[in-house]
Amino acid sequence: MIWLWILLVALITLGAIVLFGKLPAASRPLAVAAVMVGVAGYALQGSPSLPGKPIVAPEQLEGFGEAITDRQQGMADRFGPAAQWIAMSDGFARTGKTALAAQMLEKGLERYPDNVDLWVGLGNALVAHGGGVMSPAAALAFDEAAKRDPNHPAPPFFAGLAMAQSGDLKGADAVWSQLLARTPPDAPWRADLEMRLAQLRQAMGPDLSPNAPTGP
Repeated sequence: MIWLWILLVALITLGAIVLFGKLPAASRPLAVAAVMVGVAGYALQGSPSLPGKPIVAPEQLEGFGEAITDRQQGMADRFGPAAQWIAMSDGFARTGKTALAAQMLEKGLERYPDNVDLWVGLGNALVAHGGGVMSPAAALAFDEAAKRDPNHPAPPFFAGLAMAQSGDLKGADAVWSQLLARTPPDAPWRADLEMRLAQLRQAMGPDLSPNAPTGP
């Protein structure tokens, strides 16, 4: 029952932000993400009406979890306005303070709402905060990054990582296949992407592989 109240409060809050918040259009996605982070944080902490229990992360592909925290991969601007916020966020994430890692990136987005690297970083931080699960808030962050620069490789690359880590292998394959198709042959991240895509398809097996027969 308490979840109904939580969702109701979240919906009312989002409605108030849109109708009465008088926020610039560029800031609204960040405000929505902040509300979703709060709901996700409550879910991770548990319900006050139930005894606590540890969170069990989904079964992960070996090697995909570690990469979710690597913001660079030859894709991010290491010296741009996002660099300091990403560095501070990484510091919190590496010590297990994933909520603070996400909040640090939200602070950066308040100053640079159109920065792709910060939106991607927020998506990665939310995946880590969710125990490896691709939450709606994380998906929103990756989508916002892609909207700001549809040609940037980082949003689909890290969204695919999050999908693979969450167990959505077919979704990850679709996202990465599209990214590979538009990646230049000399791109510094192409070899890594090809390797991960091959590992992903090996894990999917012949029945789930995109080359598997679809029947009559």
